[in-house]
Amino acid sequence: MRKPFSFVCFILLSALLCLPGSILAAKIKVAGVYTQPIQQKWDACLHKALQSLSEKGEIEYVFSEKVSNTDYIRVLREYAESGVQLVVGEAFGISRDVRKVADDYPEVAFLMGDSFGPYGKNMSVFDNYIHEPCYLMGMLAGTMTKTNKIGMVGGYPIGEVNRLFNAFMAGAIAVNPDVQFKVSFIGSWYDPPKAKEFAYAQVEAGVDVLYAERAGVVDAAREKSIVAFGNVNDMNKEENGTNVVVASALWHMEPAISHAIEMVKAGTFAAADYKEWTMMGKGGASLSSYYEFDTTLTTEIKAKVSETAAAIKDGSFVVEINDNEPKSTF
Repeated sequence: MRKPFSFVCFILLSALLCLPGSILAAKIKVAGVYTQPIQQKWDACLHKALQSLSEKGEIEYVFSEKVSNTDYIRVLREYAESGVQLVVGEAFGISRDVRKVADDYPEVAFLMGDSFGPYGKNMSVFDNYIHEPCYLMGMLAGTMTKTNKIGMVGGYPIGEVNRLFNAFMAGAIAVNPDVQFKVSFIGSWYDPPKAKEFAYAQVEAGVDVLYAERAGVVDAAREKSIVAFGNVNDMNKEENGTNVVVASALWHMEPAISHAIEMVKAGTFAAADYKEWTMMGKGGASLSSYYEFDTTLTTEIKAKVSETAAAIKDGSFVVEINDNEPKSTF
């Protein structure tokens, strides 16, 4: 008697999964190379995504943290020599040297945070494109300020930060043309006391809403009894922001990294810009919940933000990517 087709497929699939080296069963080895401690939220976003995929059994994951730029190339080469098939890391400031490593190891796939474009056949790039939820946060902030003065504290005035600030400002102006901004950069990726000090100075200048691009700003907002907006991670829950952080612009690297892993497994990995994989349309960015502020935000602004988010996702509304350094307006 002829077996039903579905049963035959099940038997064949089971056999394939049991074969050594089967494409379906294969687990690839992935290395993460981070310049900051994995607690630092930019690198933490990459680490958590890879850790999640490792826990699901999709990859074998190894990583190195706190790798200085002067030591970075050596670590990349060691991983490439060890049989790693995909390296996820950052090439900011050392792009030329990282590209040389990609040339020397054409069989290894590289997915690197970088301000420049993809390179060769095996180096794809990504950056932090969460400007869309930042625009939505700006809309909220523009309706919440009573002084019409909003403060913004960031790390460095580089593209990946500038585009977030500019989008936030555009969102606020869209709902409140009278709003003004105080913009400060602390010259560090991780210095909470310094960020806190800059935030204090902005409050003294009259701001009553803060955008916390760096850690430390939320503490200042709490002490000064004003609200704040978070960046990259959920700062309401992860940075003691209860009753302070209205919402956060979240970065999700799972879609981008999962896509890269699929390409490596299929043998089709190629140099590409992963920008779209870190934006709202593909699930790479989102706006967090409003938490305690859900009942205090007006129904009107919540509806407007929801409508704008939907328009962003379906492509009918485009948030401008502006990497120019934002300036204070008062």
